[in-house]
Amino acid sequence: VQLQASGGGLVQLGGSLRVSCVASGRTFSSLVIGWFRQAPEKEREFVAAISRSGPITYYADSVKGRSTISRDNAKNTAYLQMNSLRPEDTAVYYCAARMGISAVSTAKDYDYWGQGTLVTVSS
Repeated sequence: VQLQASGGGLVQLGGSLRVSCVASGRTFSSLVIGWFRQAPEKEREFVAAISRSGPITYYADSVKGRSTISRDNAKNTAYLQMNSLRPEDTAVYYCAARMGISAVSTAKDYDYWGQGTLVTVSS
């Protein structure tokens, strides 16, 4: 499975951004998709995850209410819409995929990773 994340960029405090993750190499609907992020000098942390068909989503407390994860299985693409962005949201955002059933938050449970896209929030 190959994952390609895109859509990062520079956004002002309070702004919005949507990052995308395109998957190839396997039936997209068989994959649970997760988003993680890593800020400079910090460990990678979970952001959000979505089940294979999309009805179940799971968010980190730090983004809950400000972010929405979604997917379009017909386009082999997952999205993370981020609103009310804060400087502490600045990080490289990675999408990941797993073959399991559950939308989980543990990085080690994901089998495939994309290269990341940088989101910078300026104050």
